[in-house]
Amino acid sequence: MSRPQTVLAFDFGLKRIGIASGDTVTRSAAPRTAAPAGKSGPDWQAIGREVRALAPGLLVVGVPYNAAGGESDLSARARGFAAELGRRFNLPVHLVDERFSSLEAGVALRSRRASGQMKRRVQRADIDSAAAAVILERYFAGEEA
Repeated sequence: MSRPQTVLAFDFGLKRIGIASGDTVTRSAAPRTAAPAGKSGPDWQAIGREVRALAPGLLVVGVPYNAAGGESDLSARARGFAAELGRRFNLPVHLVDERFSSLEAGVALRSRRASGQMKRRVQRADIDSAAAAVILERYFAGEEA
């Protein structure tokens, strides 16, 4: 049996990168603050702060396939982001199919808002990090890209 470790997951996007954390003991995931991204790429300082704060043993990145399961326009960019994560932080990176993770996350957050569990309006960054949590839960369930 391998030793327990923290895992960070990322929902890659061109405007924001959703981040979630979890561990191999509870196998549950929790959203963290999303990192901004822009024309110059991801905010590597913000991502680095999360990596240093949580000291994960591995990283997980969602790969955005299209509905039919083929590569999407963002698939290559997400794979490039995953490769750069591994290079910068010298950690193993696993890829997970992230199809419909943002939709799933958005539905869950709006449901929490409607029930009163979440007091403020659901924002796009909330959905991105909740999607990263969905990606991480898929990884824990054994799914890969």
